Amino acid sequence: MGVFLKLFICMYLFGVICSEEQVPWLACTFIDERVFLNNEGHRETELHPRDALLQFGPAGGPPVNPHTITFLITASRVDLRSYIVGGSPEHLECEIRRYSMRGIQGLWPSKGAMPYDLWFTCTVKHPEDSFTFTGYLRHTPSQPPSSMEDYDSFPPIGDRELITASASMVLHTRSVVLKVALRSQQKLQCRFSVDHKGPKFKVGWRAQIKGDWVELYSHDSHSGVTRGSGVSQKGLLSTGDATLSIPFVKISSEGKYVCSVSVGQLDASLDLALHVYEPPSVSLNVGPELALQAGAEQKVVCEAEGYYPLDVEMEWYQEPPGEPADYRAGAPLPTKLNNVLLSSHRHNREGTFALSAFFYYRAALLDTGRRFTCRVMHRSLRTPVRIGFTLLVHEPTSWMFYLAVVSTLVIFLIIFRMLHYLYTARQESRKSKPY
Repeated sequence: MGVFLKLFICMYLFGVICSEEQVPWLACTFIDERVFLNNEGHRETELHPRDALLQFGPAGGPPVNPHTITFLITASRVDLRSYIVGGSPEHLECEIRRYSMRGIQGLWPSKGAMPYDLWFTCTVKHPEDSFTFTGYLRHTPSQPPSSMEDYDSFPPIGDRELITASASMVLHTRSVVLKVALRSQQKLQCRFSVDHKGPKFKVGWRAQIKGDWVELYSHDSHSGVTRGSGVSQKGLLSTGDATLSIPFVKISSEGKYVCSVSVGQLDASLDLALHVYEPPSVSLNVGPELALQAGAEQKVVCEAEGYYPLDVEMEWYQEPPGEPADYRAGAPLPTKLNNVLLSSHRHNREGTFALSAFFYYRAALLDTGRRFTCRVMHRSLRTPVRIGFTLLVHEPTSWMFYLAVVSTLVIFLIIFRMLHYLYTARQESRKSKPY
């Protein structure tokens, strides 16, 4: 970017960014191009990035920076500034390109349009994918060209040239990248606007799912033919709202979506991405406390279930006996277990995955009170899921204890049988005595 352009950005930074007014200009890159025939007779295109400004104001107004190419956008029914929502202007990505009608003859149906108009596209993107829009700029030269300009004979543009144009059409979205949950309802926003009433247009939606393109929806306002579903006909015809509704997100809903709009000679499209993120449900095969006898062995399993996409991290940690809240500076920190085994990924019917992380533990008395924690990290989670248990180890019961218990039971059984015998004999004796 040129020195003068950087200087102007710094000068306007406070007054423009911090105000609530609409952006008066944007620093852009003009991708100029030269089409030519190579030595083999094939057409090639050379791209030349150049510094430029997209400036908003009345016709005849002076350029903000006279040392660079300026596209002066005058007022029309399509106000590109209204689609700039959030983000500092100097961080937005702005790219201007030439647009060729490729030999298609026709007059744009708005006031002042001429058959020899020159066209440009202006695409503005938010760095965090909050929005993107493409505007179609129409410039009427002061003098008609000697021959009809085409994509292989663009007129040159000087380094300090001022090009006055108006926005004739815009296609915009705030759904550039959607990260959604399974079984949710979603809307892929796509809207367009033109500078005249009652335009004839074509709208289409298609999706690339696992490499295959699928036609989802199309509408031709001239013929009135509609194929597919998902777009409100009322909103499309009244406000240019071509938003696509997905009533129930499945794994198969994930992919690239393309919204395309054609108005007259102008063809526009937007690429949107829908990513499915489903967090794992984490559980253990033991309770909050695990009681074991010293020397006993236990398999402990941490289960992550129902997550998507595939990648998940599962780790086991152990903490010394004592409450973690009682740790002071210098106290031992949790350590990662190295004897953890992972199962293979299991594929569920709805397309989600499951994975187990487990280890075998032989209990020792000195480990009583030790805390074990399973940590699960997945891209659907802002913070890892942690679930654990506390180990309680008891001394093993000796064989003398069991012998004492068995002996006591035998003695009680003998006494019971003797008492029962004496009671029965007494009853028989009483019955045999005469009255």
